[in-house]
Amino acid sequence: MQGPWRRVVYVGLYELIAIVMASAGLMLMSGKGVFDSGALAVATSAVAVAWNAVFNRLFERWEARQATPGRSLKRRIAHAVGFEGGLVVLLVPLIAWWLGVGLWQALVMDLGLMVFFLVYSFAFTWAFDAVFGLPLSAQSPSAPG
Repeated sequence: MQGPWRRVVYVGLYELIAIVMASAGLMLMSGKGVFDSGALAVATSAVAVAWNAVFNRLFERWEARQATPGRSLKRRIAHAVGFEGGLVVLLVPLIAWWLGVGLWQALVMDLGLMVFFLVYSFAFTWAFDAVFGLPLSAQSPSAPG
């Protein structure tokens, strides 16, 4: 699976699982109820979807220019860290505002989620690639699509 459909399926599956897990994590960390935590999880998911589209397009452009094709462990780690790092910058102010907490407390909450999501992003992308195949940007020029 390649192109826009790959991105749509990837983001849809990723975010569906993420909303459920983030809601539970936010409930535990904030003491807020299902409605507040779930609504914040949906809002953060919307931000994450937009960031995902931008980040992955930029990453795949960079990846296509690399001398060595494929997705090594180092490249997968760079992908996960880059995505999650950008997401922290975008989400900390939203979490602080939504929950009525300071930026420091929001950062601590987001870092808790980030540790989980670093592992989740790495594992999800690896599993997704195993099921649907590597994107063209990670394949060698002679590899079949």
